Amino acid sequence: MVQNSDIHHIKSALSLARRGLGRVWPNPSVGCVIVQDDCVIARARTADGGRPHAESQALEQVGALAKGATLYVTLEPCTHHGQTAPCVEAIIAAGIARVVIGTQDVDPRVSGKSVATLEAAGIKVMQGVLADECRALNIGFIKRITENRPFVTLKMACTLDGKIACTSGESKWITGDLARRHTHQLRSRHDAILVGCGTALVDDPALSTRLDGVAHTPVRVVLDSNLRISSDSQLVRTAKDVPLWAFGNGDDEHAAALKQQGVVIHSCNPHDLTSVLELLVSQGITRVLVEGGAEAHASFLRQGLFDELLIYRAPTMLGGDAKSMVGSLGVETLVQRHDLVRCSTQTLGLDVLEVYKRKDES
Repeated sequence: MVQNSDIHHIKSALSLARRGLGRVWPNPSVGCVIVQDDCVIARARTADGGRPHAESQALEQVGALAKGATLYVTLEPCTHHGQTAPCVEAIIAAGIARVVIGTQDVDPRVSGKSVATLEAAGIKVMQGVLADECRALNIGFIKRITENRPFVTLKMACTLDGKIACTSGESKWITGDLARRHTHQLRSRHDAILVGCGTALVDDPALSTRLDGVAHTPVRVVLDSNLRISSDSQLVRTAKDVPLWAFGNGDDEHAAALKQQGVVIHSCNPHDLTSVLELLVSQGITRVLVEGGAEAHASFLRQGLFDELLIYRAPTMLGGDAKSMVGSLGVETLVQRHDLVRCSTQTLGLDVLEVYKRKDES
C-alpha cells in the first residue's frame, strides 16, 4: 500500500531529477532519495553527462548506513552492464531493505528485469508511485527508445495578431524581460536548440542559456540545406566552445572552413525532418527546442513532428504586412487545419505564455 511518506519522497526525487533535464543526455534524468528511520540520509540526481547514476551517488554518500534503509527512485534502476556496474547490484550489496520506484524503464535491457532481480534478493519493491509524473519527466528518453525520435518543443514569441517581426525585419524585442528570462529557463531543460538557416542568417543568434547560477551548453542545431551560415556568425565563432551541428550539404571549401572552426556537419536533407530527428537520436539527443523561424515551425507542424507548442504572446499588434509566426501549412479547407489542445496559460509581466499539445497526444 502506498503511504503518504512514499509520495512525499518520490516528489522529492522528482524535484532532484528535474534539475538534470538538458544536461544528462543520452541518459534519463533520475532522482534518488534514501530514507532511514524516517530521516532522509542521501539525495542525488543523475550527474551531468549521464554518469554517475543517481542511485550509485546516493549510496556512496551514506556507505554502511544504507543497510535496512528505503531507497526511492523515479525510474527503475539499471540492471545492465555499461560503462559502470548496474545500480541494482549496488543496491543489493548495500543492504537496502525496500525500493520504491516511480515508473518502469522502457529500455528492453532493463524493463521489469531490475524489479525481478531486487525481489529475488529479498528486497521489497513498490512500483508506480507518481508514475505519470515520473514518466512525463523523462518523456524525451522514452520517445528516443520507443519512437526513435526526441521530444520536440516548438517555441514562438509573437504579438496578439501572431506577428514575429516588422516588415523591416526588426524583431528585438517583442516580448518583455520576464518572458525572455523564462525562455532561457526553457532552453536549460533541453539537450539541443534548433533553428532554420533563415533565423541564423537574419537574427545571428547565440542560442545560449543565460541564467545566473546555471551552467548549460546545449547543442545548437541549424537546418541549412546549402550551408549558407556565415563563418563570422555568433554560432560559428563559438562552435569550439559550445557544440554547433549543421544539417545540410554545401560547397566543399566553405564546409571545410566551417569544420575548421569547430562546426560538426551532418550531410542530409534538412527538409526531411524524420531523418533529422533520427540522426539527433542516434547522437543521444532526447529533448529538442525548436526556436524558429516561421518556416521551420511550419515544417514541424505540417509533418506532425512535435509534442508541445509554447507561445509567448505580447500585448501589442503589428498588422497584416508584418511577418507571421508560422509559414504556410498548406491548409485550404477547415478539415485540413492543425488542431491543438491548450494545457495552460501563465502571466509573465505584461506577456502571456500559452502551452499547447497536439490533439492526438492530449
